[in-house]
Amino acid sequence: MIDARSTSFGERARKRGLTAFLLMSYGVAWGWEVVARLLLGWSLVNPLVQVPVAFAPAAAALVVRRWVTREGFADAGSRLRLRPAWRYYLLAWLGPLGVAAAVVGVAAASGRWEPSVGPMADLVPGVPVWSVPLLLCAVAPIVTVALWGEEFGWTGYLLLRICPGRPRRAALSAGLIAAVWHYPLALLGYAEFRHPALGLVGWTAWILCQEVILAWLRARSRSIWPACLAHAGNNFVLVPLTTALLLGQGGFGHEGIQLLVVLVLGAVAAGPLVRAGRQESRE
Repeated sequence: MIDARSTSFGERARKRGLTAFLLMSYGVAWGWEVVARLLLGWSLVNPLVQVPVAFAPAAAALVVRRWVTREGFADAGSRLRLRPAWRYYLLAWLGPLGVAAAVVGVAAASGRWEPSVGPMADLVPGVPVWSVPLLLCAVAPIVTVALWGEEFGWTGYLLLRICPGRPRRAALSAGLIAAVWHYPLALLGYAEFRHPALGLVGWTAWILCQEVILAWLRARSRSIWPACLAHAGNNFVLVPLTTALLLGQGGFGHEGIQLLVVLVLGAVAAGPLVRAGRQESRE
């Protein structure tokens, strides 16, 4: 887990940078989503809406590091570090597929779901069912650059600055901030829940668990890129597979799938979270 210590540029600069970062990240993303949806009538699925939103945290971190605090980019984690960190790239790449398999396994163990390849056959038309997970895993590295827009902000800046010296609190705080940042997607029609309040609670828990795992990857690899890859796997492997296999099957809705994912991600995140807590208690 990241040991987010206060850096040499000082506490006042840290707080000033955090304030500017949050105002820009939220202001650009929320402002553009409201304008695009309510004034222009565009769907939030539109790439012209998604791209400025997705890169808002990165743009905010760049502006803060370069012009607000002028601290530079030495600890931003921008280097790939492929050779020393290859194990964490492998975990980030295949981990979402493993989580998806565990989620489906829990669903089957509950007795409410029976295996059915029909929905997954429609996920990538014309592709053999057995190869769909492999195809999705192949797509994840390709779209990893798109997730840099968030992770350069969340794990490359916010995680290191939000709670210096308290890695567990930093991961949970960054996760909560990132979760709330996503709320307009649910409130403006991108994601639909039968029970919006319950859906937002599940979404928040999901992103909190994910951020703990991303923080661990960031700390162990000393790079933001495994976190970007894992985030891509969440969006393009875990979500499509669990949705295709479970939604509407055995009574599972979006909220039920969220609960299963949170249970599995929570179990995965428990180890890093406990170790981070022990690290905090020793200091």
